[in-house]
Amino acid sequence: MLKSLPHYPWDQMVPVAARARAHPDGIVDLSIGSPVDGTPEIIRRALAEATDAHAYPQTAGTPELRQAIASWYERRRGVTGLTVNHVLPTVGSKELVALLPFMLGVGEGDTVVHPRAAYPTYAIGAAMVGADAFPSDDPNEWPDSTKLVWLNSPGNPDGRVLTIPELRAAVTRARELGAVIVNDECYAELGWDEPWRSEPIPSILDPRVIEGNRRDVLATYSLSKQSNMAGYRAAFAAGCSDVLARLLTVRKHAGLMLPAPLQAAMTLALGDDEHVAVQRERYRARRNVLLPALRTAGFRVDHSQGGLYLWASEGRDAWDSIARLSDLGILAGPGHFYGNFFPQHVRFSLTATDERIAAAANRLTAG
Repeated sequence: MLKSLPHYPWDQMVPVAARARAHPDGIVDLSIGSPVDGTPEIIRRALAEATDAHAYPQTAGTPELRQAIASWYERRRGVTGLTVNHVLPTVGSKELVALLPFMLGVGEGDTVVHPRAAYPTYAIGAAMVGADAFPSDDPNEWPDSTKLVWLNSPGNPDGRVLTIPELRAAVTRARELGAVIVNDECYAELGWDEPWRSEPIPSILDPRVIEGNRRDVLATYSLSKQSNMAGYRAAFAAGCSDVLARLLTVRKHAGLMLPAPLQAAMTLALGDDEHVAVQRERYRARRNVLLPALRTAGFRVDHSQGGLYLWASEGRDAWDSIARLSDLGILAGPGHFYGNFFPQHVRFSLTATDERIAAAANRLTAG
């Protein structure tokens, strides 16, 4: 049974945003991580060349797309042994996060575990099927009723990166409980602090984590951030073939399929690493401007080793910080939106233009 859902939290930001827009030099919106840079021309061209799409697309994805996903995992994430039966395209990653409990048959009396600092849709997906959401980063706390575990590395909002031992411990505990475990990895190409600047951020499907056994383990990924394809809704899941077969059956019945031109664009995007490297350096440069400015302004930045956000606190309620920032014409996200455990934190997105990031830094350092 569908539980009552909360009001959309960002509606609370309307008056704060109006206050920030009143700044003489305009607003700097660092609140929501929507890409501002253009979709690479090679991807747009691939989309345009595939617009003769008169037949229904394949829910499972074209063979070319599925192979491109498997090859990408091996080349970029160090995940070996995937075949076309171990991958599945999705209509963006948010729909998978929200609908996965339903597609797995999770319901009343069951528990969905998610991180303490969390993207709200993990809990919303549990509420949509009447299950209980349980925020916890400690596998030893996970209850016997757990049927689904969400990890998120690098994390949104906190940019925390889980190590190989941490991922392995989570998988071990999930299997003890008979639960499916999924790592939301959509920021994995964006590693900043060592060792993640020099080596890939680990996937839950890394051989060092699963030791050759993919049973009940999935990773999900999105091209929204690395390829500026948020408007394309281009994402996929990989891992346990049995779980993915179940999801494919549900998706066939429900008509959840990616349009054929988008599948062609995804295939091209997954095979080209150059545009990803260019975008990564854009975000690195913006982070290098914003991070020291936040510290100068009195914020302590926690975690934030990877991903698109800086997770910061100045030691007071986040709404007070949000009000102070709005007077500077800066809009950010209060920690209250990401669970009940970080009421003094604020999330700053790196998805603003170079000019707007520089403007934010100037305002922060000027006080």
